[in-house]
Amino acid sequence: MKLQRNLISTLVAAACGLGGAAAQAQISDGVIKIGVMNDMSGLYADIAGPGSVMAAKMAVEDFGAAKKGMKVEVLGADHQNKPDVGSTIARTWYDVDKVDAIFDVPTSSVALAVNQITKDKGKAFISSGAATSDLTGKACSPNTIHWTYDTWMLANGTGSAIVKTGGDSWFFLTADYAFGHALERDTTAAVTKAGGKVIGGVRHPFPGQDFSSFLLQAQSSKAKVIGLANAGGDTINAIKQASEFGIVKSGQSLAGMLVFITDVHALGLNTAQGLIFTESFYWDLNDQTRAWSKRFAAANGGKFPSMVQAGVYSSVLHYLKAVEAAKTDDGSKIIAQMKALPTDDPLFGKGSIRADGRKIHPAYLVEVKKPSESKGPYDYYKIRATIPADQAFRPIDQGDCPLVKK
Repeated sequence: MKLQRNLISTLVAAACGLGGAAAQAQISDGVIKIGVMNDMSGLYADIAGPGSVMAAKMAVEDFGAAKKGMKVEVLGADHQNKPDVGSTIARTWYDVDKVDAIFDVPTSSVALAVNQITKDKGKAFISSGAATSDLTGKACSPNTIHWTYDTWMLANGTGSAIVKTGGDSWFFLTADYAFGHALERDTTAAVTKAGGKVIGGVRHPFPGQDFSSFLLQAQSSKAKVIGLANAGGDTINAIKQASEFGIVKSGQSLAGMLVFITDVHALGLNTAQGLIFTESFYWDLNDQTRAWSKRFAAANGGKFPSMVQAGVYSSVLHYLKAVEAAKTDDGSKIIAQMKALPTDDPLFGKGSIRADGRKIHPAYLVEVKKPSESKGPYDYYKIRATIPADQAFRPIDQGDCPLVKK
């Protein structure tokens, strides 16, 4: 019963035409089953949640699966940010529901569990929501692709930039689980490399509510920068409470190491203005991102997409291209085909997927606008710098991925 409550199933695209049988000869059960697993109702629901399921639907529709004789179903499930729940869903999807590929999976501890199960089952896992760079490092798998962003990208984009502008002493508030630990680790390395130093840190429960004692420790450290190695509701609450303590007014800076547009929207520009962080997608980058994002928002109650939701759309689109090219939904073969095909979509542009499973595309260092600079809802960012694709992610020879030939 518990599992049934967690599984939210949505039929996305029905089949097809007279040529369907031939086109699906190598498709198991004649159906391509995609599972979108994330936090549907909790801390990360706005970042991913039902919006990611909708993004997957849009990708299936835009790919034209039905017209091409491809029957595609999308399932959604709530992992509740718990590795045991996510593991149970993954095994049930693979063994009982015959799901071919799992997408999204924010919460790094859940993603690492799904990563191992997927490898054991010979299926496909394409993560948009998870952050830990270990997915393309020591935990890399021939059955996993890491799509949208990771802790190395965030750390080097934001950490290095802040040190270069004088923020050379840091204190961390870190979510006490795999994601927070990886983000603190990667940011520490980036800060140190840029000539800064980390003078302390504290780990808070996940999820957290009261950050007062942690913020007081950060304040008393006299560090120039307080690095928030957390996300979603934790980041929002920490920033709000820091404002109440007058931490920024007293001279310290807050660095949101993982901030989403949904967080800025929840905080409001009065509170969020001046925040600097790194994103891999922004709805207002160009005509294509604007057109798609407005379609998404129209179907999502006016809420514009996060980079995670954009990544789900982009990754599902590429997955379907690979299925079409390889004429199979075999997990190992599809991941290999996805790596072989160059990536090209309206949201992330042209890119590639490396041998370690890292999807490569540009990243953007952004600053939140002042209220007077914003022209309307979700007009929140100024692009301070574009980080080229070949610099945005960890060099392939530095991740200790066993798939990479020395």
